[in-house]
Amino acid sequence: MEIIRSNFKSNLQKVYQAIEEADFFAIDGEFSGISDGPSVTALTNGFDTPEERYQKLKKHSMDFLLFQFGLCTFKYDYTDSKYVMKSFNFYVFPKPFSRSSPDVKFVCQSSSIDFLASQGFDFNKVFRNGIPYLNQEEERQLREQYDEKRSQANGAGSLAYVSPNASKCPVTIPEDQKKFIDQVVEKIEDLLQSEENKNLDLEPCTGYPKGIHVETLETEKKERYIVISKVDEEERKKREQQKHAKEQEELNDAVGFSRVIHAIANSGKLVIGHNMLLDVMHTVHQFYSPLPAVTLDLFTVCCLLMMKCCASLLPHLQDIINNTSLAELEKRVKETPFSPPKVESAEGFPSYDTASEQLHEAGYDAYITGLCFISMANYLGTFHYLFLSSLYRLFLMRVMDIPYLNLEGPDLQPKRDHVLHVTFPKEWKTSDLYQLFSAFGNIQISWIDDTSAFVSLSQPEQVPIAVNTSKYAESYRIQTYADYVGKKQDEKQNKRKWTEDGWKEVERKRLSTQGLSHPLQSHYYHPNSFSATSRVGKRNLSPGPGEDRVSGEISDSELEQTDSCAESLSEGRKKAKKLKRMKKELSPAGVCGILLKPQGCVLLNCSRNL
Repeated sequence: MEIIRSNFKSNLQKVYQAIEEADFFAIDGEFSGISDGPSVTALTNGFDTPEERYQKLKKHSMDFLLFQFGLCTFKYDYTDSKYVMKSFNFYVFPKPFSRSSPDVKFVCQSSSIDFLASQGFDFNKVFRNGIPYLNQEEERQLREQYDEKRSQANGAGSLAYVSPNASKCPVTIPEDQKKFIDQVVEKIEDLLQSEENKNLDLEPCTGYPKGIHVETLETEKKERYIVISKVDEEERKKREQQKHAKEQEELNDAVGFSRVIHAIANSGKLVIGHNMLLDVMHTVHQFYSPLPAVTLDLFTVCCLLMMKCCASLLPHLQDIINNTSLAELEKRVKETPFSPPKVESAEGFPSYDTASEQLHEAGYDAYITGLCFISMANYLGTFHYLFLSSLYRLFLMRVMDIPYLNLEGPDLQPKRDHVLHVTFPKEWKTSDLYQLFSAFGNIQISWIDDTSAFVSLSQPEQVPIAVNTSKYAESYRIQTYADYVGKKQDEKQNKRKWTEDGWKEVERKRLSTQGLSHPLQSHYYHPNSFSATSRVGKRNLSPGPGEDRVSGEISDSELEQTDSCAESLSEGRKKAKKLKRMKKELSPAGVCGILLKPQGCVLLNCSRNL
């Protein structure tokens, strides 16, 4: 089902229902680019650590836009022994809904845009009809702005109207504005004296007398104008309440697609992806909050399972799957020893034809990912519990000895005692490095930048010999990987210490200048020195106080009347944590959450039994 801005609100309840009923989801995203700096090769160095790869992607990929999000929900039908799927293809774009809403800047990469265009991607649906969104901090700030604006207009939050002219000193009118003001005053006076006319349309300005209602509206072409109406006090209050309700509805509409992400997170169910590291990072960054500093905090609400990790690492699968790209994986699971699953589209939802290969449409890719998962789970049979070992592991492309980033525990730390770090002139090419190490047999080269690279030798005992060859060299330097890492850590510590010492010195000079004698520790602002409207909310993945909610199906009234669509993720966290505990306690003989069904079908139910 294609979802754009014009039909998002009318179909949102269907999305909620599909999430509520599903046993598991598959997701996929399409982006405006991958890297805004280094080439993809440099961005994915073969000897990155998981933390380094995460920081690279965070620095060089998050200014791109995730503008198409595919969600495919799967529910097992016991009666007919089949899966029923509902597919959604969302076009997403950060359209500002008002002058005070965020005006997002993003970048595009020509190769990515060209590739999507060659696949028939409709960019008009993104830029003209894309669904807006706000992250939680943006939503909070906008709601505070609206509350403050309403409070100022109505007198400390009261519904009693206060004329803008009340208790104010005369204002000097600029010469170039006097004619306009005189015309406005004349028109308002005519309106008040007229018994026939009830409304007056004016260009935007401020300051009107008591006894009228003022509202600023926009035409379809974004042209602003003012409507002034003669009203009594009762009618004025009624209109103010209607205006407030409309503003709240507009705010909820502005939160937009983020509602879907909140619903997925709150469900605590299994989320399947293919090569989903970027999908997860963009999803958190755009629709929830800025990415955390460390990877372990990245996405702990839902149960994540990456198909590329399973196909590449599980011993029962890696021997029979040679190519883990999505297109090739989908073809492979149609052949023996796999058997295609029985999957049908729900009534009212379009079906996909895998023969047409609509790859790089996010909804279709999510659908194919779900099919691959079911086929692989069916093949594993009684060994399907092995999937639990891949939960919360995100595949790392082109890393030679660390296949995944682990979101729930320590990452792998290989010795890398056969790896050298080499620095050299900018003019050097790969052939120069091969020539330099020609005496050491087979080598692998992983470029870091224009003047450095990692070189791995086939025999670790040759490392000291290679290092010694550069002692008297003028144009290049060779060091062990351990020395390289140690120096980087020392540089970080020295930089941190310099920064801390620098700030201490600045503060010491400031205190000395002011003639203050009390210690630095006492120089903090008093908690009460900030007004309520000046608070800056810290962006955090943890829910704030008072945000707990009861999970379940979302009603129409809740959809329309809720003050905040940034729902608490506490229920999802509880379910995910419980699954983690169960994972540690499980044995091959019994797996709760992945249940074997007749005819080898597998039902994923990572929430209902938890």
